[in-house]
Amino acid sequence: MRTFTINRNDAGQRLDKFITKATEGMPKSLLYKFIRTKRIKLNGRKAHENDILAEGDVIEMYVPEEFFGGSEAATDYSRVKTVPDIVYEDENILLCNKKPGVLVHLGDEGDKNTADAAERETLIFALTAYLVNKGEYDPDSEASFVPALCNRIDRNTGGIVILAKNAAALRAVNEAIRENRVEKRYLCAVHGKLNGEKTLSAWHSKDYKTNTVRVFDDRKPGTREIITKYRAIDYNRELNLTLLEVTLITGRTHQIRAHMAHIGCPLLGEGKYARNAADRKLGFSSQALYSCAVRFTLPDEFAYLSGKTYTVREKDVDFLRLFPDFRFDKNFR
Repeated sequence: MRTFTINRNDAGQRLDKFITKATEGMPKSLLYKFIRTKRIKLNGRKAHENDILAEGDVIEMYVPEEFFGGSEAATDYSRVKTVPDIVYEDENILLCNKKPGVLVHLGDEGDKNTADAAERETLIFALTAYLVNKGEYDPDSEASFVPALCNRIDRNTGGIVILAKNAAALRAVNEAIRENRVEKRYLCAVHGKLNGEKTLSAWHSKDYKTNTVRVFDDRKPGTREIITKYRAIDYNRELNLTLLEVTLITGRTHQIRAHMAHIGCPLLGEGKYARNAADRKLGFSSQALYSCAVRFTLPDEFAYLSGKTYTVREKDVDFLRLFPDFRFDKNFR
């Protein structure tokens, strides 16, 4: 028999959702059978799958031990010595500058590798280890919550990734992202000359088998609208490259890369939606794209995060060397 006392991070979710997170490999049919036959109880009484858990509730689970995995995570995490590049951190969230080439999650980018060694190379593993080693997160004391990323960035794109340290922060930031109250600003270098500001709209579909997307001018079955806003801020005449600041109104897979290629201005170094051998001679074998700044509009207990722009450092954005007249600090305030 296992007993769980609901803490702040576990509260507010349905009983069946909690049990799914707190166990390993339990079929849903068996989960509901255990609830129905009172082998899972809530506060000593018969439970229901849609019961909403409150802090202090006690769940008793009379189920086979095979559904409770071992806890080796803390031991593994203790061996991780890499300190992530932290842009901002408090008791609720952490903003990390992900470097190009780093995978945020195992399985992103269509990666089928599930080996433990590959998992230890992901950003989420490094960030979790960082919190474990600081004493801010104890895997053994949390039944269902783990620190979670609120946004993702492609493997070869760099920039700010948001990590929620607790369930309340995760809900607040995820809701703000859905409601476009988290502004993420990107810099990218594209082929061709663009001027001024423009808001682009098109239609987007994803091929999950190839992890690529297609962009259409007109709506087609299975497509979703994309809206991409850009501002041209510098131009390299010799290389015919424009430096853009891009703000995503929608956030679809590879949106900036695919949308800019669709209008005939692919990113410098782009290898998925355009190919330009000359880019490699300049030292760019992957897309010149960086998520440089983030700004929140959050309510209530997280309002203290609102109104300030959090940025990476100018030296982190390698392709800015092609635009020596650009001033990073004046653009991101």
